[in-house]
Amino acid sequence: MQTPILRCSGLRKSFGAHEVLKGIDLTVMKGERIAIIGGSGSGKSTMLRCLNFMEIPTAGQIELDGKRIGRVVATTAQGEKVNYPERELCDVRRRIGMVFQQFNLFPHMTVLQNVMEGLITVSRMEKGAARARAVAELREVSLGDKNDAFPSQLSGGQQQRVAIARALAMQPEIMLFDEPTSSLDPELVGEVLRTINGLAKEGRTMLLVTHELGFAYHFATRVLYLSDGNIHEEGTPEQIFKNPRNEKTRAFIARSSEFSL
Repeated sequence: MQTPILRCSGLRKSFGAHEVLKGIDLTVMKGERIAIIGGSGSGKSTMLRCLNFMEIPTAGQIELDGKRIGRVVATTAQGEKVNYPERELCDVRRRIGMVFQQFNLFPHMTVLQNVMEGLITVSRMEKGAARARAVAELREVSLGDKNDAFPSQLSGGQQQRVAIARALAMQPEIMLFDEPTSSLDPELVGEVLRTINGLAKEGRTMLLVTHELGFAYHFATRVLYLSDGNIHEEGTPEQIFKNPRNEKTRAFIARSSEFSL
């Protein structure tokens, strides 16, 4: 039986007294494309940030290729106390790439330098090899003619595609997208979604938080609906968008689709 590439069980995350994730169980198989939908404050972005340890989980465990991340150092009545060595987390973040709502490009660097930076500083790659890979990834997102441009000279959609190229350059096994079109003008959304769709056709393992339900329907092999820090329903796009079983899911789909025609 194939080992899941990613698995989390009992995943919880609290900020002070506010519990955002309340026990997420999720198994991801290699090549799956999972769309994550839900209202604001449902825990979607926090879940992604916990999966690549930009946020440290409060409780629960995450496995990558069958190996648990972190080391249990104590067990108490409240649960396990887990130590997460920074070296291990750096490796996890290389293997699980992330693209954010905001592009987070360095304004003083060219497009090519932005994509090369992580390869040189994190992966310790030789500059010539880093440049070659960065050039290839920029071609992958149809920006091969923008190597020497600065972020301020690009549209928002182009900047987000540079951010995607930067994540791809690290050759991650899994790609996480946290509402990658939410900060774009409507006319620029399509170019970023086409890029993501192109990556999906390559068979990449991807988790996408999105409000673009039409895109999610065609993109995903599985859809998760999050509400109040829990997965309330999951299934195929056909099931979730056309025949949801859960009343909360039905209400969310109806509200989100009200003005989509």
